[in-house]
Amino acid sequence: MMTVYKFLTAEGLGMFSGFAWPLPGSGPGAWVEAEADACRSGVHACRRKDLPYWVGPALYEIELDGTLDTLALKVVAPRGRLVRRVEAWNSATRDEYSRMCVARARELVDTVSDLADWAPPPSIGLWEAARLGFVAARIAEQIGGIDAYLEERRRQSDWLVEQLALG
Repeated sequence: MMTVYKFLTAEGLGMFSGFAWPLPGSGPGAWVEAEADACRSGVHACRRKDLPYWVGPALYEIELDGTLDTLALKVVAPRGRLVRRVEAWNSATRDEYSRMCVARARELVDTVSDLADWAPPPSIGLWEAARLGFVAARIAEQIGGIDAYLEERRRQSDWLVEQLALG
């Protein structure tokens, strides 16, 4: 069995669907079922390597059941339930992830003068963490192509896995 994750809003709603998930309490939440059709219906989740692509306010470990459709950046099943909230993903960790992505974007931009306009300004504050990860990865792509983009996303995933103790 594969351990997978799901990002939700702080209120427990699906980030794209707006679906109100049955949240876990003293045990897993109730099962949710839907015909599995990637990007249309079904229970969507992400593996550890997919985390940076789906960052949101709350992270849950989710159990999937049924035929699993494994795609490039997610997995989809006809049935799933939230097992537990990953408490390590909180406002402090999100802020630290955002700071790491800003620092990485600046580090990358400093290697190529043509991309100076891409660097987040020093007074940026903390944007939504998902956007900052994307910005750093796009800067890497401009410097080294798609392989550099994918490597930057792997770097972000490794950071998240380590910081959240998901290994």
